[in-house]
Amino acid sequence: MAQSKVECNTSTFSAAISACAKGGEWVKALQRFRAMVQGKVEINEITFNEVIAACDRGGEWEKALSLISTMVQREVESSRIVFNATISACEKGGEWEKALQLLMIMSQGNLETNTI
Repeated sequence: MAQSKVECNTSTFSAAISACAKGGEWVKALQRFRAMVQGKVEINEITFNEVIAACDRGGEWEKALSLISTMVQREVESSRIVFNATISACEKGGEWEKALQLLMIMSQGNLETNTI
């Protein structure tokens, strides 16, 4: 049987990052994310959401904040979902002040806030 090489693109990386996040493997999710950066694969909002969700589940609020900062620097469109995951990570880390700052940024950026 002949083997074919599957191209790793944004969708495949995002799916792998999502699987890592759901499995509680935030380190592996970050490794996949870094591989995307090194391979110059396009990183979109979904990718950022998945890797930030992995950091949230792993209690890595500092990494989540770093990732949302990277997202802004790369001018990737953000959504309430991404901010909510980052706020959740800050909450789990006891960083309520950071969570409030993110909420303020959301309201200034005209992102709809919601209650959970």
